[in-house]
Amino acid sequence: MPGKKTKDNVVTFVTMTATKQNWVLHPDKVFLDMLVEGLMTNYNRYAYFSCPCRSAAGVREKDKDIICPCAYCVPDQKEYGHCYCGLFLTPEFAKAGKKPQPIPERRPAEKDA
Repeated sequence: MPGKKTKDNVVTFVTMTATKQNWVLHPDKVFLDMLVEGLMTNYNRYAYFSCPCRSAAGVREKDKDIICPCAYCVPDQKEYGHCYCGLFLTPEFAKAGKKPQPIPERRPAEKDA
């Protein structure tokens, strides 16, 4: 199993992902820290960054659609301005000063762990 991830490792991962994709991270530092903790816990449990807001099976093949950034991230951003977790926001959504709100789950129910 790969080495354990620290919070700093996860912050680097989400920051690099956001920069590469031209996304903005959730502006609330407390909420962002909670998401980072969830990603770190999931990585250290499963050896991949499973979405912190969804139940994972712990089997990479079954969870491949919810490995961060998940398969639903871009469609959610296009429709709502942010991903399911609220981790990644579009620049337009962030500039408008909007706060992520709960959005419908796109993941098919049979995918749930």
